[in-house]
Amino acid sequence: MLNIDELKFDEKGLIPAVVVDAKTKKVLTLAYMNRESLQISLEEKRTCFWSRSRQELWRKGETSGNVQCIVSITADCDKDALTVEVDKDGPACHLGEDSCFHNPIFLKEDYNEFSMDSLMELIEGRKTEKKEGSYTTYLFDKGMDKILKKIGEESTEVIIAAKSDDKKETVYEIADLAYHIMVLMVEVGISLDDIRGELASRHVIDHKVKQEKMTK
Repeated sequence: MLNIDELKFDEKGLIPAVVVDAKTKKVLTLAYMNRESLQISLEEKRTCFWSRSRQELWRKGETSGNVQCIVSITADCDKDALTVEVDKDGPACHLGEDSCFHNPIFLKEDYNEFSMDSLMELIEGRKTEKKEGSYTTYLFDKGMDKILKKIGEESTEVIIAAKSDDKKETVYEIADLAYHIMVLMVEVGISLDDIRGELASRHVIDHKVKQEKMTK
């Protein structure tokens, strides 16, 4: 672990801090820290910056309530910049946007931005605001039995594809299964964070090794 004394602050005593959502890896904002604000951040485990415009310490969420709880802080190879991964409570931007970076300048024409979180938001939207002709809306209209039936069918398709040693088909079927499971999650009120939290709480490999030793 690096010591603060090993970091390279600029001539104004500042170091840039790129704040990233620990779950989605989306860049939330670029802020600056001085030695004191970094020390406060480490002690309180919440982001504290140095406001260059107000020339004072700035604890994120102090007035807005949009607190950022720190997961990790990492310095770059030159030790003159930081990435700060956070669990955020509310928008990062003072304009109410999820991220401060929301003004596109260039986007590759065939680029298709995708994340599990954005897919989950789309599925949630199909449940709350029904769209005619949408397959997802159709599943919600049919209800739990239909959703579970589809999960059963897709699980079987995954098994068949994997058994056939067909990687491309297996990927395709796993994607189908994942989508239908996410529909089920929305139907019963389970979030991606619920699943992330459950997986993070497990030590699958260690647990398995421990079980194997106990059965011998």
